[in-house]
Amino acid sequence: MEKRIMQIRDGVLLQHPYILVFVLVLSFMVMDPFELSPVGGLDFSPVENDIAPYKSVMESWPWDNRSRLGLGNLEFKDEIFGPESLEFDSLGRGPYAGLGDGRVVRWMGQDSGWETFALVSRNWSEKQCAQGVDSTTKKQWKMESECGRPLGLRFDTKSGDLYIADAYYGLMVVGPSGGVATPLATHVDGDPILFANDLDIHENGSIFFTDTSKRYNRVNHFFILLEGEATGRLLRYDPSTKTTHVVLEGLAFPNGVQLSKDQSFLLFTETTNCRIMKYFLEGPKSGKTELVANLPGFPDNVRVNERGEFWVAIDCCRTAAQEVFVRNPWLRSVYFRLPVPMRYLARFAGMRMYTMIALLNDKGDILDVLDDKNGDVMKLVSEVREVNGRLWIGTVAHNHIATLPYEPPLLQQGY
Repeated sequence: MEKRIMQIRDGVLLQHPYILVFVLVLSFMVMDPFELSPVGGLDFSPVENDIAPYKSVMESWPWDNRSRLGLGNLEFKDEIFGPESLEFDSLGRGPYAGLGDGRVVRWMGQDSGWETFALVSRNWSEKQCAQGVDSTTKKQWKMESECGRPLGLRFDTKSGDLYIADAYYGLMVVGPSGGVATPLATHVDGDPILFANDLDIHENGSIFFTDTSKRYNRVNHFFILLEGEATGRLLRYDPSTKTTHVVLEGLAFPNGVQLSKDQSFLLFTETTNCRIMKYFLEGPKSGKTELVANLPGFPDNVRVNERGEFWVAIDCCRTAAQEVFVRNPWLRSVYFRLPVPMRYLARFAGMRMYTMIALLNDKGDILDVLDDKNGDVMKLVSEVREVNGRLWIGTVAHNHIATLPYEPPLLQQGY
Protein backbone atom coordinates (compact mmCIF):
# COMPACT_ATOMS: atom_id res chain seq x y z
CA MET A 1 0.00 0.00 0.00
CA GLU A 2 2.78 2.41 0.97
CA LYS A 3 4.64 1.63 -2.27
CA ARG A 4 1.46 2.34 -4.26
CA ILE A 5 1.06 5.74 -2.55
CA MET A 6 4.66 6.64 -3.36
CA GLN A 7 4.14 5.67 -7.03
CA ILE A 8 1.05 7.88 -7.24
CA ARG A 9 2.89 10.79 -5.60
CA ASP A 10 5.88 10.45 -7.92
CA GLY A 11 3.61 10.20 -10.93
CA VAL A 12 1.76 13.39 -10.01
CA LEU A 13 5.02 15.28 -9.50
CA LEU A 14 6.43 14.07 -12.82
CA GLN A 15 3.27 14.93 -14.76
CA HIS A 16 2.93 18.32 -13.01
CA PRO A 17 6.47 19.54 -12.30
CA TYR A 18 5.20 22.98 -11.28
CA ILE A 19 3.76 21.32 -8.18
CA LEU A 20 7.21 20.02 -7.33
CA VAL A 21 8.69 23.50 -7.85
CA PHE A 22 6.00 25.03 -5.66
CA VAL A 23 6.62 22.51 -2.87
CA LEU A 24 10.37 23.07 -3.03
CA VAL A 25 10.03 26.85 -2.99
CA LEU A 26 7.54 26.72 -0.12
CA SER A 27 9.81 24.44 1.88
CA PHE A 28 12.76 26.73 1.22
CA MET A 29 10.83 29.77 2.46
CA VAL A 30 9.59 28.05 5.60
CA MET A 31 13.12 26.94 6.51
CA ASP A 32 14.59 30.36 5.54
CA PRO A 33 18.15 28.95 5.61
CA PHE A 34 19.81 32.25 4.61
CA GLU A 35 17.71 34.32 7.05
CA LEU A 36 16.46 36.64 4.32
CA SER A 37 13.00 37.16 5.76
CA PRO A 38 11.97 39.74 8.40
CA VAL A 39 11.92 36.93 11.00
CA GLY A 40 15.22 35.40 9.88
CA GLY A 41 17.33 34.29 12.84
CA LEU A 42 14.38 34.38 15.24
CA ASP A 43 12.59 31.44 16.82
CA PHE A 44 9.37 32.62 15.21
CA SER A 45 6.52 30.35 16.32
CA PRO A 46 3.09 31.91 15.68
CA VAL A 47 0.12 30.88 17.79
CA GLU A 48 -3.58 31.69 17.54
CA ASN A 49 -4.60 34.89 19.33
CA ASP A 50 -7.27 35.00 22.01
CA ILE A 51 -9.09 37.86 20.35
CA ALA A 52 -12.75 38.71 19.86
CA PRO A 53 -14.24 38.08 16.39
CA TYR A 54 -13.44 40.91 14.02
CA LYS A 55 -16.93 41.43 12.63
CA SER A 56 -18.73 41.67 15.97
CA VAL A 57 -16.27 44.23 17.33
CA MET A 58 -16.24 46.43 14.25
CA GLU A 59 -20.02 46.44 13.85
CA SER A 60 -20.70 47.40 17.46
CA TRP A 61 -18.03 50.10 17.83
CA PRO A 62 -19.26 53.74 18.06
CA TRP A 63 -17.14 55.35 15.35
CA ASP A 64 -16.20 59.03 15.19
CA ASN A 65 -17.49 60.20 11.83
CA ARG A 66 -15.98 63.69 12.19
CA SER A 67 -12.31 62.78 12.78
CA ARG A 68 -12.25 65.26 15.67
CA LEU A 69 -8.78 64.26 16.76
CA GLY A 70 -7.51 65.59 13.46
CA LEU A 71 -8.47 69.08 14.70
CA GLY A 72 -5.80 68.92 17.40
CA ASN A 73 -2.75 71.16 17.61
CA LEU A 74 0.82 70.04 17.03
CA GLU A 75 3.02 71.13 19.92
CA PHE A 76 6.82 71.19 20.20
CA LYS A 77 7.38 69.82 16.71
CA ASP A 78 10.93 68.42 16.34
CA GLU A 79 11.74 69.59 19.88
CA ILE A 80 10.72 66.36 21.59
CA PHE A 81 11.38 62.85 20.30
CA GLY A 82 8.95 59.99 20.82
CA PRO A 83 7.15 61.20 23.97
CA GLU A 84 5.49 57.90 24.90
CA SER A 85 4.16 58.95 28.31
CA LEU A 86 3.30 62.39 29.68
CA GLU A 87 3.20 63.41 33.33
CA PHE A 88 2.62 66.49 35.48
CA ASP A 89 4.01 66.98 38.99
CA SER A 90 2.05 67.99 42.11
CA LEU A 91 2.89 71.66 41.47
CA GLY A 92 1.32 71.48 38.02
CA ARG A 93 4.64 71.70 36.20
CA GLY A 94 5.05 69.84 32.97
CA PRO A 95 4.56 68.02 30.87
CA TYR A 96 7.37 65.63 31.65
CA ALA A 97 8.06 63.10 28.90
CA GLY A 98 10.26 60.05 28.32
CA LEU A 99 12.11 60.30 25.01
CA GLY A 100 13.58 57.94 22.45
CA ASP A 101 17.09 59.17 23.24
CA GLY A 102 16.92 57.88 26.84
CA ARG A 103 16.11 61.15 28.61
CA VAL A 104 13.17 62.28 30.70
CA VAL A 105 12.59 65.95 29.94
CA ARG A 106 10.47 68.70 31.51
CA TRP A 107 8.81 71.69 29.90
CA MET A 108 9.87 74.88 31.70
CA GLY A 109 7.80 77.40 29.76
CA GLN A 110 8.31 79.49 26.66
CA ASP A 111 11.36 81.30 28.00
CA SER A 112 13.35 78.23 29.08
CA GLY A 113 11.88 75.50 26.87
CA TRP A 114 12.70 71.85 27.56
CA GLU A 115 15.26 70.75 30.12
CA THR A 116 16.73 67.32 30.81
CA PHE A 117 15.20 66.21 34.11
CA ALA A 118 16.47 62.64 34.41
CA LEU A 119 18.54 59.95 32.74
CA VAL A 120 17.96 56.21 33.06
CA SER A 121 21.55 55.21 32.24
CA ARG A 122 24.79 56.33 33.88
CA ASN A 123 26.46 55.59 30.56
CA TRP A 124 24.34 58.13 28.71
CA SER A 125 26.28 60.54 26.52
CA GLU A 126 25.09 63.19 24.12
CA LYS A 127 27.44 61.95 21.41
CA GLN A 128 26.18 58.39 21.53
CA CYS A 129 22.53 58.81 22.49
CA ALA A 130 21.26 62.20 21.31
CA GLN A 131 20.10 61.48 17.76
CA GLY A 132 17.55 64.31 17.61
CA VAL A 133 14.69 63.63 15.21
CA ASP A 134 16.31 60.29 14.35
CA SER A 135 15.66 59.10 17.92
CA THR A 136 12.34 57.67 16.73
CA THR A 137 13.92 55.75 13.84
CA LYS A 138 15.96 52.58 13.43
CA LYS A 139 19.12 54.65 13.78
CA GLN A 140 18.49 54.74 17.54
CA TRP A 141 17.95 51.01 17.92
CA LYS A 142 21.62 50.06 17.95
CA MET A 143 22.29 52.10 21.09
CA GLU A 144 18.81 52.01 22.64
CA SER A 145 19.65 49.27 25.15
CA GLU A 146 22.65 51.31 26.32
CA CYS A 147 20.99 54.73 26.38
CA GLY A 148 17.68 53.44 27.73
CA ARG A 149 14.11 53.97 26.61
CA PRO A 150 11.86 55.47 29.34
CA LEU A 151 8.24 54.55 28.65
CA GLY A 152 5.71 54.83 31.50
CA LEU A 153 6.05 57.78 33.91
CA ARG A 154 4.28 58.34 37.25
CA PHE A 155 4.80 60.76 40.11
CA ASP A 156 4.34 59.66 43.70
CA THR A 157 2.25 62.57 44.94
CA LYS A 158 3.37 61.99 48.54
CA SER A 159 7.14 61.97 48.03
CA GLY A 160 7.45 63.82 44.72
CA ASP A 161 9.56 60.98 43.35
CA LEU A 162 9.17 60.11 39.68
CA TYR A 163 8.88 56.40 38.89
CA ILE A 164 9.90 55.22 35.44
CA ALA A 165 9.26 52.02 33.51
CA ASP A 166 12.27 51.76 31.22
CA ALA A 167 12.18 49.19 28.43
CA TYR A 168 15.73 48.00 29.24
CA TYR A 169 16.53 49.06 32.80
CA GLY A 170 13.26 47.95 34.39
CA LEU A 171 11.45 49.82 37.15
CA MET A 172 13.35 52.93 38.27
CA VAL A 173 12.95 56.01 40.47
CA VAL A 174 14.40 59.49 40.56
CA GLY A 175 13.94 62.16 43.23
CA PRO A 176 11.98 65.44 42.90
CA SER A 177 15.11 67.26 41.74
CA GLY A 178 15.86 64.78 38.96
CA GLY A 179 19.25 63.28 38.09
CA VAL A 180 20.21 59.72 37.26
CA ALA A 181 17.44 57.26 38.07
CA THR A 182 17.98 54.36 40.47
CA PRO A 183 16.98 50.83 39.41
CA LEU A 184 14.42 49.17 41.67
CA ALA A 185 13.45 45.99 39.82
CA THR A 186 15.36 44.30 37.02
CA HIS A 187 14.45 40.65 37.76
CA VAL A 188 11.54 38.70 39.21
CA ASP A 189 11.73 35.08 40.37
CA GLY A 190 15.16 34.85 38.78
CA ASP A 191 13.95 35.93 35.33
CA PRO A 192 15.04 39.24 33.79
CA ILE A 193 12.44 41.94 33.23
CA LEU A 194 12.97 42.12 29.50
CA PHE A 195 10.50 44.84 28.51
CA ALA A 196 9.16 47.07 31.31
CA ASN A 197 6.44 49.16 29.74
CA ASP A 198 4.05 51.07 32.02
CA LEU A 199 3.26 51.48 35.72
CA ASP A 200 0.97 52.97 38.35
CA ILE A 201 1.40 53.60 42.07
CA HIS A 202 -1.04 52.33 44.69
CA GLU A 203 -1.76 54.51 47.73
CA ASN A 204 -0.08 51.85 49.92
CA GLY A 205 3.17 52.39 48.02
CA SER A 206 3.03 49.26 45.86
CA ILE A 207 3.94 49.80 42.23
CA PHE A 208 2.15 47.77 39.58
CA PHE A 209 3.93 47.57 36.25
CA THR A 210 3.91 45.56 33.04
CA ASP A 211 6.66 43.40 31.55
CA THR A 212 5.50 43.01 27.97
CA SER A 213 7.34 39.83 26.95
CA LYS A 214 9.84 37.24 28.15
CA ARG A 215 10.86 36.55 24.53
CA TYR A 216 11.25 39.89 22.78
CA ASN A 217 12.58 43.29 23.85
CA ARG A 218 11.28 46.69 22.72
CA VAL A 219 13.24 46.84 19.47
CA ASN A 220 11.61 43.55 18.44
CA HIS A 221 8.18 44.40 19.84
CA PHE A 222 6.46 43.95 16.47
CA PHE A 223 7.26 40.25 16.56
CA ILE A 224 5.23 39.90 19.75
CA LEU A 225 2.19 40.94 17.74
CA LEU A 226 3.04 38.81 14.73
CA GLU A 227 3.72 35.70 16.76
CA GLY A 228 0.81 36.17 19.16
CA GLU A 229 2.98 34.89 22.01
CA ALA A 230 1.67 35.41 25.54
CA THR A 231 4.62 35.51 27.96
CA GLY A 232 3.93 38.98 29.32
CA ARG A 233 3.37 39.69 33.01
CA LEU A 234 1.75 42.14 35.40
CA LEU A 235 4.21 42.69 38.26
CA ARG A 236 4.12 44.39 41.65
CA TYR A 237 7.06 46.01 43.42
CA ASP A 238 6.87 46.24 47.22
CA PRO A 239 9.02 49.20 48.37
CA SER A 240 8.95 48.12 52.03
CA THR A 241 10.66 44.80 51.28
CA LYS A 242 12.26 45.86 47.97
CA THR A 243 10.90 42.71 46.35
CA THR A 244 9.06 42.14 43.07
CA HIS A 245 6.17 39.72 42.66
CA VAL A 246 4.29 38.24 39.70
CA VAL A 247 0.62 39.24 39.83
CA LEU A 248 -0.48 37.80 36.47
CA GLU A 249 1.38 35.94 33.74
CA GLY A 250 0.59 34.47 30.34
CA LEU A 251 -0.50 37.88 29.00
CA ALA A 252 -0.38 38.86 25.33
CA PHE A 253 1.57 42.14 25.10
CA PRO A 254 0.48 43.69 28.42
CA ASN A 255 0.99 47.40 27.96
CA GLY A 256 -0.73 50.27 29.80
CA VAL A 257 -1.78 49.99 33.45
CA GLN A 258 -4.04 52.27 35.49
CA LEU A 259 -5.50 52.06 38.99
CA SER A 260 -9.09 53.18 39.57
CA LYS A 261 -9.69 56.33 41.59
CA ASP A 262 -10.82 54.29 44.60
CA GLN A 263 -7.89 51.85 44.17
CA SER A 264 -10.23 48.84 44.22
CA PHE A 265 -9.10 47.57 40.81
CA LEU A 266 -6.74 48.31 37.99
CA LEU A 267 -7.10 48.20 34.24
CA PHE A 268 -4.43 46.94 31.89
CA THR A 269 -4.33 46.67 28.12
CA GLU A 270 -3.41 43.61 26.09
CA THR A 271 -2.20 45.02 22.80
CA THR A 272 -2.08 41.76 20.83
CA ASN A 273 -5.61 40.80 21.84
CA CYS A 274 -7.02 44.32 21.30
CA ARG A 275 -8.70 44.54 24.68
CA ILE A 276 -8.80 46.12 28.12
CA MET A 277 -8.82 43.87 31.17
CA LYS A 278 -9.70 44.53 34.81
CA TYR A 279 -7.83 43.07 37.78
CA PHE A 280 -9.64 43.30 41.12
CA LEU A 281 -7.64 44.35 44.19
CA GLU A 282 -10.50 44.42 46.70
CA GLY A 283 -13.90 42.86 47.32
CA PRO A 284 -15.30 39.40 46.56
CA LYS A 285 -13.55 39.29 43.18
CA SER A 286 -10.14 40.20 44.59
CA GLY A 287 -7.37 38.52 42.59
CA LYS A 288 -9.60 37.82 39.60
CA THR A 289 -9.64 39.32 36.11
CA GLU A 290 -12.46 40.10 33.73
CA LEU A 291 -12.90 41.66 30.32
CA VAL A 292 -13.75 45.36 30.23
CA ALA A 293 -13.83 46.11 26.50
CA ASN A 294 -12.86 44.65 23.14
CA LEU A 295 -11.35 47.31 20.88
CA PRO A 296 -11.18 47.83 17.10
CA GLY A 297 -7.42 48.36 17.23
CA PHE A 298 -4.28 47.89 19.29
CA PRO A 299 -4.30 49.68 22.67
CA ASP A 300 -1.31 51.29 24.34
CA ASN A 301 -1.51 53.26 27.60
CA VAL A 302 -4.65 53.86 29.63
CA ARG A 303 -5.08 56.86 31.97
CA VAL A 304 -7.79 57.94 34.41
CA ASN A 305 -9.31 61.43 34.48
CA GLU A 306 -10.69 63.42 37.42
CA ARG A 307 -14.16 61.94 36.87
CA GLY A 308 -12.86 58.40 37.27
CA GLU A 309 -13.22 57.60 33.57
CA PHE A 310 -10.49 56.06 31.46
CA TRP A 311 -8.79 57.27 28.30
CA VAL A 312 -7.17 54.61 26.13
CA ALA A 313 -4.87 55.26 23.19
CA ILE A 314 -5.54 52.96 20.23
CA ASP A 315 -3.57 52.35 17.06
CA CYS A 316 -6.44 51.57 14.74
CA CYS A 317 -7.64 49.41 13.17
CA ARG A 318 -7.97 45.70 12.78
CA THR A 319 -8.75 44.59 9.21
CA ALA A 320 -10.43 41.63 7.55
CA ALA A 321 -7.08 40.59 6.09
CA GLN A 322 -5.47 40.59 9.52
CA GLU A 323 -8.31 38.45 10.83
CA VAL A 324 -7.28 35.69 8.41
CA PHE A 325 -3.71 35.80 9.76
CA VAL A 326 -4.90 35.91 13.38
CA ARG A 327 -6.97 32.74 12.96
CA ASN A 328 -4.30 30.87 10.96
CA PRO A 329 -0.88 30.82 12.67
CA TRP A 330 0.56 28.59 9.91
CA LEU A 331 -0.17 31.33 7.38
CA ARG A 332 1.80 33.86 9.43
CA SER A 333 4.63 31.38 9.68
CA VAL A 334 4.86 31.15 5.89
CA TYR A 335 3.98 34.73 4.94
CA PHE A 336 6.45 36.51 7.21
CA ARG A 337 9.24 34.19 6.09
CA LEU A 338 9.02 35.59 2.59
CA PRO A 339 12.27 37.38 1.61
CA VAL A 340 10.46 40.73 1.44
CA PRO A 341 10.96 43.80 3.69
CA MET A 342 8.51 43.95 6.59
CA ARG A 343 7.02 47.29 5.54
CA TYR A 344 5.76 45.73 2.30
CA LEU A 345 4.47 42.57 3.93
CA ALA A 346 2.64 44.64 6.52
CA ARG A 347 1.12 46.87 3.84
CA PHE A 348 -0.04 43.91 1.76
CA ALA A 349 -1.60 42.41 4.90
CA GLY A 350 -3.72 45.52 5.37
CA MET A 351 -1.76 47.03 8.25
CA ARG A 352 -2.47 50.71 7.62
CA MET A 353 -2.73 52.40 10.99
CA TYR A 354 -4.24 55.65 12.20
CA THR A 355 -4.84 57.25 15.58
CA MET A 356 -7.89 56.76 17.77
CA ILE A 357 -8.58 57.57 21.41
CA ALA A 358 -11.56 56.36 23.42
CA LEU A 359 -13.11 57.32 26.74
CA LEU A 360 -14.84 54.59 28.75
CA ASN A 361 -16.14 53.94 32.24
CA ASP A 362 -15.20 51.10 34.56
CA LYS A 363 -17.92 48.87 33.11
CA GLY A 364 -16.53 49.18 29.59
CA ASP A 365 -19.23 51.51 28.26
CA ILE A 366 -17.73 53.68 25.52
CA LEU A 367 -18.45 57.31 26.36
CA ASP A 368 -16.62 59.05 23.54
CA VAL A 369 -14.38 58.27 20.57
CA LEU A 370 -12.09 60.62 18.64
CA ASP A 371 -9.94 59.66 15.69
CA ASP A 372 -7.57 61.10 13.10
CA LYS A 373 -8.15 58.98 10.00
CA ASN A 374 -6.03 61.21 7.77
CA GLY A 375 -3.07 61.38 10.12
CA ASP A 376 -3.28 65.18 10.34
CA VAL A 377 -2.02 65.18 13.93
CA MET A 378 -0.34 61.79 14.29
CA LYS A 379 -0.49 58.32 12.82
CA LEU A 380 0.44 56.40 15.98
CA VAL A 381 -0.65 57.27 19.51
CA SER A 382 0.60 55.99 22.86
CA GLU A 383 -1.14 57.94 25.65
CA VAL A 384 -3.90 60.45 26.43
CA ARG A 385 -3.97 62.69 29.51
CA GLU A 386 -6.96 64.92 30.29
CA VAL A 387 -5.76 67.96 32.25
CA ASN A 388 -7.84 71.08 32.93
CA GLY A 389 -10.12 70.75 29.94
CA ARG A 390 -7.36 69.80 27.55
CA LEU A 391 -6.18 66.50 26.09
CA TRP A 392 -2.44 65.91 25.98
CA ILE A 393 -1.57 63.17 23.53
CA GLY A 394 1.77 61.37 23.44
CA THR A 395 3.30 59.21 20.76
CA VAL A 396 6.21 56.81 20.77
CA ALA A 397 6.69 57.21 17.02
CA HIS A 398 6.64 60.95 16.28
CA ASN A 399 8.58 64.04 17.29
CA HIS A 400 5.83 66.14 18.82
CA ILE A 401 2.91 66.19 21.24
CA ALA A 402 -0.70 66.89 20.26
CA THR A 403 -3.20 68.87 22.31
CA LEU A 404 -6.94 69.36 21.93
CA PRO A 405 -9.50 71.34 23.98
CA TYR A 406 -12.04 68.89 25.35
CA GLU A 407 -15.47 68.97 26.96
CA PRO A 408 -16.89 65.80 28.57
CA PRO A 409 -19.75 64.15 26.64
CA LEU A 410 -22.47 65.42 29.01
CA LEU A 411 -21.29 69.01 28.55
CA GLN A 412 -21.16 68.50 24.79
CA GLN A 413 -24.85 67.55 24.95
CA GLY A 414 -25.72 70.62 27.06
CA TYR A 415 -26.37 68.91 30.38
